[in-house]
Amino acid sequence: MDTPRGGTGRFPSTTASHPLVTSARHLAGTLLAPHAEEVDRSEVPAAHLTEIRRSGLLGVNAPKEYGGSAAPASVVRETAEILAGACCSTWFVQTQHHTPVLTPARSEGPVGERLLGPLSRGELLSGVAYAHLRAYPRTPVRVTRDGDGWRFDGRVPWYTGWGLNDVMLVAGVTDADEALFAFTEAREQPGLRASPPMRLIALTAARTVSLELDGFRLPEEAVALRTPFARWAATDRAKTVAANPAVFGVTEAALALVDEGTAAPLRARLTKVRDRAYALADHPAPGGHLEERLALRIQAYEVPQAATTAAVVAGGGRALSLTNRAQRLAREALFLMVQGQTQASRRTHLDALMI
Repeated sequence: MDTPRGGTGRFPSTTASHPLVTSARHLAGTLLAPHAEEVDRSEVPAAHLTEIRRSGLLGVNAPKEYGGSAAPASVVRETAEILAGACCSTWFVQTQHHTPVLTPARSEGPVGERLLGPLSRGELLSGVAYAHLRAYPRTPVRVTRDGDGWRFDGRVPWYTGWGLNDVMLVAGVTDADEALFAFTEAREQPGLRASPPMRLIALTAARTVSLELDGFRLPEEAVALRTPFARWAATDRAKTVAANPAVFGVTEAALALVDEGTAAPLRARLTKVRDRAYALADHPAPGGHLEERLALRIQAYEVPQAATTAAVVAGGGRALSLTNRAQRLAREALFLMVQGQTQASRRTHLDALMI
């Protein structure tokens, strides 16, 4: 297996030699990549997630005092690239975990003390059910006060890791226009019902479902965050305009399938976009340069499209087999193109395609 991005020298030595980067590379080379086509046709094995739990990667951004690593952003991005380039389905399940880790860290309620340690140490694996908040002012999930707790009603269109996660972070909008996030067990309960896993062109293995919430009730102590929606949206916007490291990881994996003469100019394009995107991500004002960051996010999609197409062309008819890596990477690139999409990013992408 070609180790994703090995030998490029792009990352500083302190990042490349970080224990979590070493662990990610080991998992990618010995477990994830060798079985990626098999996983793509079935589902993410519990054994994959067990090894990720043991590796400490679930705590990459978690506070050290709770058993996490509080690693630099460069390490977080590097490990994401490696995992996504090796097996995007496995990456997608575990990446859901990182927002739930940070959310109780900001909570003043009991849920933080109860869950932050197990989440940081990888003893619990969490999913997220909050992307629908980005549809605001439409509110697919409404949260209302119900006695000393909260009632959730509506539909969560996408929830990844069903049957694989231990807990989930579910969110909705209150009558006071607050975003409310709460933890619950990731299983069917009174008022919470899951659809069958969706059949998608890629990452079906990640077990994505929709959730129907009909009078689903959670106690006050389950609440991890309650904040004015406008405040949450401002913070979230800075995330949604960022280029996804997984895109770069899939691109590198595709470039490993073509000859160096083909790969070199594509890798130069990749490096240019990635370096600028990461420089802006590390800017001291995270809410700045939003338009440029969004433009770079769109540019980032162009490189995997070219790289995965090159891998399919280089593979010829063999690349059309479901056991072939090139076609899997091409489908994953399409998936990542719309994953995390917002109305603003969709419009910007469509405008760019018309130039």
